[in-house]
Amino acid sequence: MYGETDWRRLLIDMRPEMNPGCYVFTTGRRHPAGVTLVVTVAEREGLTPVLRQEDAEAAGPGYDYVAGWLALRVHSALDAVGPTAAVAHELARAGVSCNVVAGFHHDHLFVPYEVADRAMDLLEGLSHRSAADVA
Repeated sequence: MYGETDWRRLLIDMRPEMNPGCYVFTTGRRHPAGVTLVVTVAEREGLTPVLRQEDAEAAGPGYDYVAGWLALRVHSALDAVGPTAAVAHELARAGVSCNVVAGFHHDHLFVPYEVADRAMDLLEGLSHRSAADVA
């Protein structure tokens, strides 16, 4: 099933959802044994595994950024133009940093844990304003 490409429809239908818990970005040459990874990015300098904070604490990799994980529940196409820029802009205007990861079905946002509820409110507001703009 191919995802949605219309950026307005993506903003209207984004349905942000917060995953429970805290998530951290770690680094190393390989992922920590015995933990479930949320995301892994392979860079020249090594891996960047993202995992639940309690898993990182049990497995030992260090971290200094604790994030909330928001998922945009709309099925977005990987070649959709505009929605992640609009979402990042909305959060940036409010001073909320955002690390975006695209999955095959959905876009995922990692925001500072302490402002994750605020980020949810901002995204829901963006979705409602987008719907009003086309009405």
